[in-house]
Amino acid sequence: MFVITGATGQLGRLVIDRLLQKVPAAHIVAAVRSPEKAADLAARGVQVREADYSKPETLDSAFAGADKVLLISSSEVGQRVAQHQAVIDAAKRAGVKLLAYTSVLHADTSLLGLAEEHRQTEAALSQSGLTGVLLRNGWYHENYTAGIAADVAHGAHFGSAGDGRISSAARADYAEAAVAVLTSADDQAGKVYELAGDTSYTLSEFAAEVSRQVGKPLVYTDLPQAGYKAALLQAGLPEFVADLLSDSDTAAAKGALFDDGKQLSTLIGRSTTPLSVSVTAALSN
Repeated sequence: MFVITGATGQLGRLVIDRLLQKVPAAHIVAAVRSPEKAADLAARGVQVREADYSKPETLDSAFAGADKVLLISSSEVGQRVAQHQAVIDAAKRAGVKLLAYTSVLHADTSLLGLAEEHRQTEAALSQSGLTGVLLRNGWYHENYTAGIAADVAHGAHFGSAGDGRISSAARADYAEAAVAVLTSADDQAGKVYELAGDTSYTLSEFAAEVSRQVGKPLVYTDLPQAGYKAALLQAGLPEFVADLLSDSDTAAAKGALFDDGKQLSTLIGRSTTPLSVSVTAALSN
């Protein structure tokens, strides 16, 4: 029995889709905060169970009978440690044989501000006595391609990553890696996967690729962290998102989003999705 938490999220849905290609639907549990949002998964034969990270009382029934659990990290920055601890505790009570956690690239040494909650979660998993495996996900192409329409409208992509190289991959690549680990016949106990794209790029190169595909000039405008945060706030983003994005770009300038180990492509048995493909997909939406 495979339990996927956050199953109606962007990554969770991709994991479920891939897992359905490998195991019967009846062996998959979509653990979600709002079961009504998972009606489509239920229609495909997936078991849908309520599981709210902030309501530990929902987790025991969600994990009943679970052999393997994928803990997809919470999106609620600042609350993650307590939420993840609740999941780890429930998994232990349920006798889960393997808990896989979606952490962040090089979490133990990362300069990313968001890495701290991941470090604490990794420590909690290590101390729990559960058999755990860490999926340290790098950046998603979609973190940048989601803003392409605004970039094209302004003729510029703003950031504060300087010449830092970013080894991102498509969200679907990371979902496929999670399924590969969950369904592997190999012992995954204690393994740590540093997952990132096969190739890297600077934000200047990202802007150049978008420019090439739209046939219009698009330049990368590098700003100080405070200036980039201010631009994000002016664009209407919530302050915590502006903080996260500006901090992440600044860390990227120092190499926080770069990795050339190719563990992701090794795990999924193919090359990771090229940035150009994700740019094309974003422009077609």
